[in-house]
Amino acid sequence: MVEKTERATTKQTTREKSASSVASRQSVLRKTPATKPEPTDSSEIYLLQGKGSKGKGGDKGGHYWHIYANDTRAGFVFINWIDEEPFGKHASIQIKINAKFQNRRIGRIAYRLACEKSSYDTIFAHMRKSNLASKKAAEAAGFQAVNSSEISQLVMVWNRSAE
Repeated sequence: MVEKTERATTKQTTREKSASSVASRQSVLRKTPATKPEPTDSSEIYLLQGKGSKGKGGDKGGHYWHIYANDTRAGFVFINWIDEEPFGKHASIQIKINAKFQNRRIGRIAYRLACEKSSYDTIFAHMRKSNLASKKAAEAAGFQAVNSSEISQLVMVWNRSAE
């Protein structure tokens, strides 16, 4: 009988220690501030032309690039020639930055580089209104919001400046 009581007490002590250890780790995790990734130097960002695929820059009039940061692939950007109301036929840009590289200001550089490398003088960016990161990146690259009651998404436009 004593042996069973000792085992029960040992199990209870082990559980208490385990719970205490978990609570301690959680407390440390909560107290440790999240570190924000450092912005990447713009000279370390470049685009490498790729083939693209149907609907992702591979169609007629499209462009596709891999985004590199410090010689590591950080995402992709492409431009399609599309025909959608209310804008009619126009160039439309889409960008995807890999999670590991987000919040480093790579998107704003890639947006600008893609627009400059493209053959288009006017490019539209279509995005969810809630996508604040893409909006900020596009604005930093020279895009301006298009105000229209006909569209539910946020649409921004970039125009090549006269050189």
